Amino acid sequence: MDAIRINGGVPLNGEIVIGGAKNAALPLMAASLLSDAPLTLVNMPELVDITTMGNLLRQHGVHISQEAFGAGRAAVEAGPTGRTTTLTADRLTSVTAPYDLVRRMRAGFFVLGPMLARMGEAKVSLPGGCAIGTRGVDLHLKALEEIGAKIEVKEGYVYASTRGRLKGAKVTFPMVTVGGTENLLMAATLAEGETIIENAAREPEIGNLADCLNAMGAKITGIGTGTLRVSGVPTLHGARVAVIPDRIETGTYAIAAAITRGRIVLKGTRYDLLESVFTALRQAGVSVEATENTITVAAPNGLSGVDAVTEPYPGFPTDMQAQWMALMATADGASMITETIFENRFMHVPELRRLGADVNVHGGSAIVRGRKDLTGAPVMATDLRASVSLVLAGLAAKGETLVNRVYHLDRGYERLEEKLGACGARIERISGA
Repeated sequence: MDAIRINGGVPLNGEIVIGGAKNAALPLMAASLLSDAPLTLVNMPELVDITTMGNLLRQHGVHISQEAFGAGRAAVEAGPTGRTTTLTADRLTSVTAPYDLVRRMRAGFFVLGPMLARMGEAKVSLPGGCAIGTRGVDLHLKALEEIGAKIEVKEGYVYASTRGRLKGAKVTFPMVTVGGTENLLMAATLAEGETIIENAAREPEIGNLADCLNAMGAKITGIGTGTLRVSGVPTLHGARVAVIPDRIETGTYAIAAAITRGRIVLKGTRYDLLESVFTALRQAGVSVEATENTITVAAPNGLSGVDAVTEPYPGFPTDMQAQWMALMATADGASMITETIFENRFMHVPELRRLGADVNVHGGSAIVRGRKDLTGAPVMATDLRASVSLVLAGLAAKGETLVNRVYHLDRGYERLEEKLGACGARIERISGA
């Protein structure tokens, strides 16, 4: 199993091109099931989760072709149009999403809504993914039932069916759910009549999906708000759509600049996708300067502790909580980090402590008391964002840090060592460590 070795204590300085958003690309890929015409996605990231979703769609009968991404510096300089993928679902051969594929990532569950809407039936395994909480799919299923689906769960699978087209209805989510909103939104595009989705998630990735569906011929309004209105259409056609920049990758490398007290120019990204994190960085004393498609992040030696509470968009994202904790472990004073989205998302805390971080957890909150120096040590990754928080802490720590079980990283960060290394990080991957 691979590991990443870091010799920290070096301020990073350079440029990093941000890739397409994994959390946008995955539902966009699933949207290809809604039409028999090609869907072309530009700015696709090259990640394990993307490969897994591709394998899942292929076994449904989707034909996938893509331009070669390239390698090395040329790939980094290719920017936000570096990879293009075309998905054609003209001959679907299976309505079953098997356990072996869906268990590897929760996003495999996104095939449920579009498959049901187009084919009238779907058999989808209950999902897997990072072990950061229960993250049940009951909200997905209840929403689909409200627009006419018959749902049965047995033997680890969801069996969904409908007689004729799904029927538009008003659906109010009792709590904000990103995946539930995406599944219902895709299904509603082919439903008969109007579907109103209340308390819809507002994440930019959902806006990207809604824009894609509209480009395919759907009729969706209210994009970016908590109320989405979908006027169903009989069929959708093909389209060419760009995947938005990855806001979590953007925030992660912004913190890499701050935690090493360096300076990094982030290219091919957008400030508006992550305003809550940039606001917190400024409060901590970090310099953040934005243009239309670049963000420059630089940090002085003295940073101050700043509290953070994870919330649905546009609040502070749960996917940035672990990275923020690593930064606060190096700031002056104390900060409180409160996790309100997932109940098990402090699993990185014991590993950060191994690097010298002073963190105490009390229920859903963690008190972080910043220290001048972290010290390198062997650590173990537990999930995707926890993995990268350990890399960030290792970049700041004195001495050698060995991050084990980094297969999590490959699910969400492409060419991480290459991008950080180009900015001066002393980092390398060790195969079979």
